[in-house]
Amino acid sequence: MSEKGAEPPLPPYVGEVTLSAIEPFRIDIPQADLDDLRDRLARTRWTQDVPGGGWQYGLASGYLKELAEYWRAGYDWRKQEALLNEFPQFVTTIDGQRVHFLHVRSPEPGALPLVVTHGWPGSVVEYLDVIGPLSDPRSHGGDPADAFDLVIPSIPGFAFSSPLSEPGWNRHRVAGAWVQLMHGLGYERYGAHGSDAGSFVSPEVGRQDPANVVGVHVTQLFSFPSGDPSEFADLSEDDRKALEFLQFFATERMGFNRIMSTRPQTLAHALADSPAGQLAWNAELFNNWDGARPAGDPLDADYILTNVMLYWLTNTAGSAGRLYYEDAHAEHPTQPTTTPTGLANFANDFRSMRAFAERDHSNIVHWKVYDTGGHYAAREVPDVLVADIRDFFRALR
Repeated sequence: MSEKGAEPPLPPYVGEVTLSAIEPFRIDIPQADLDDLRDRLARTRWTQDVPGGGWQYGLASGYLKELAEYWRAGYDWRKQEALLNEFPQFVTTIDGQRVHFLHVRSPEPGALPLVVTHGWPGSVVEYLDVIGPLSDPRSHGGDPADAFDLVIPSIPGFAFSSPLSEPGWNRHRVAGAWVQLMHGLGYERYGAHGSDAGSFVSPEVGRQDPANVVGVHVTQLFSFPSGDPSEFADLSEDDRKALEFLQFFATERMGFNRIMSTRPQTLAHALADSPAGQLAWNAELFNNWDGARPAGDPLDADYILTNVMLYWLTNTAGSAGRLYYEDAHAEHPTQPTTTPTGLANFANDFRSMRAFAERDHSNIVHWKVYDTGGHYAAREVPDVLVADIRDFFRALR
């Protein structure tokens, strides 16, 4: 890193592995917690909708009431718990912080290790549909040479990677923990993939461990204008459209970011006490920009509720929100990353702007824009995402 003198020094958590013993983990939620949830849902005090407002003011009550009633009377947590427990899970302590992760080893010798990072309001549940094809391509019609050993952690403060041990868990510290996790598992050469918050964390894994990270693949490259008017002079038509959507999202849909980046604890008090409130806060971001998911959409009620359950059952709405606060108050390196970087950008999602992405990531070797899928591509179009990840890493193995 000596050639990057303009950057702030790497934090002290990057370097020597401080991983504690790794212990097997199995989800086993007490029945009393499930009974309490149903009781709280039955006693929900609903707010009043704005007459004729629809989704214009936020999540509509009609949609939320229907989803909450299914959560109370129809949703089967034990079925979802059993599904999660089909995958090997572990907990360890890194830099003083409890970390939960799925670790799925490939049956193929020489599989490339890949650390995969979820986002908010998601969880490790985001990636359940791609675990099989990525780790065992032979059994899913793929080339066994494309196999991965998968490490899928819960971000500190999320779900079973809680409670937070102390402040300061921003994207850089999370990335440093992932570096320690991968080395602690015996992986010296590996890749990284992420979406949403994972698209912030994964490039930092490459920055902090450039000698060992073969490549970073993400579904968004969150590179934004600096404010210099000259940056807009030669934007492509695609970049201009992406910028227009970013401006719309920032002014009309980004309230969740502003709140969690500034006063996450104030909101946390309400979310910890009301499952309907927790559901509304998370479910809005699982929906289209202007209304509920269409019939037959892969982001069905069970998928949404299983993600929400991991927040509710672990009481981590507040600690998960602190990632936004810590990142907003962190000092970020200004030099571009140099690790080979690949993007798979999906239709109903933020459009990454190449002009700004190349300013922040100097080694973009793969850039694909798809006319299908969305922000939760691993659930919506898992086959497309799997194919793109395989294609990107094939040349880097």
